[in-house]
Amino acid sequence: MVHYRSLKSCYSCFSVLCVWALATLVAAPARAETTSLSQEAFQRAKQVTVGILADTQDQRIPEKPEKISVRGTGVHLRDGYVVTARHAAEKHDPTTGTIIQKRIRILTSDLHELPADLVGDSAFMDVVLYRVVEPHRSKLQAGTTFVTGDVMPGMEVFTVGYPLGWGPTMAFGRLGNINTFLQTVDTRLIQADLSACSGNSGGGLFNGQAEIVGILHAVIHTDKEETQTYCSRMAFAIPGKLAERIVNAAFAGKPLTFSKLGLHLTSVKDGTRLRVAVKDVTEPAKAAGLQRHDILLAIQDTEIIDAAQLKNFLIERTTPGQEVSIKVRRVDADLTFHVVLGGG
Repeated sequence: MVHYRSLKSCYSCFSVLCVWALATLVAAPARAETTSLSQEAFQRAKQVTVGILADTQDQRIPEKPEKISVRGTGVHLRDGYVVTARHAAEKHDPTTGTIIQKRIRILTSDLHELPADLVGDSAFMDVVLYRVVEPHRSKLQAGTTFVTGDVMPGMEVFTVGYPLGWGPTMAFGRLGNINTFLQTVDTRLIQADLSACSGNSGGGLFNGQAEIVGILHAVIHTDKEETQTYCSRMAFAIPGKLAERIVNAAFAGKPLTFSKLGLHLTSVKDGTRLRVAVKDVTEPAKAAGLQRHDILLAIQDTEIIDAAQLKNFLIERTTPGQEVSIKVRRVDADLTFHVVLGGG
């Protein structure tokens, strides 16, 4: 059995999964693709990385200077926009519980302390976007972008961040399983074999061009000792292409909506193989002709492996209003239906 526990401490903001047994992960493609890393990429990644500062002001003694404490990591994209993990910017409120901070303070690599205001966020995906206030945006000269195209197991990556509040430091490794599913967010995660600790949360997972492959989200931790700081060589990141969708929605000032297919699924045996079948059907799939007990075979010519993979396909590769083809097996016949996706 696998036991999960997330940490969202003010000083240890790297979500942690405590694992006492091995979990079976979705198999990733076997072919490895590598990229060479360069000093130019290291320098650029260091320049775009910022620390997310903890609020250490004692409200009982407002005249006492607060100490500098880094609780997480973020990445400057452009024009003062900084992306980080949502849980790295959360704060516990005695009356309302955990809230997302409307304003945070960041620390640049050249030690400028700058205020930044909330632009948009997704608790669903653990991503949040802030923007440094005027007139301080000019202090952030370097920027970066999200990687285009797919990433592959074996790709060389590195991260820059503030593990345990120290930094910026660098860690190097390779991508592992790029289709990992954990209970901390509602999408796939990219597993990376590199050192990450409490405080790395929200930092970039960079490729050889210092482009963002993913936003660091969690580590697997196997030590049972109850402490507030954790390190591991098994790190997990929100995929860059998904984080980019959240960021673009925030840029546009619109809530991010995801595609709705209208199927409730269950697992069934198809010969010797486990497949996904329709347990219940609602709109828009019902209007397209799908029925209970249909076995799902493919969406847009991509084989449907399980419910998590189908959900991930809808999140990452479709938009509400798009028409998609769904191939099913009904009794002994293979049928194809066309569904115009809903939104929500």
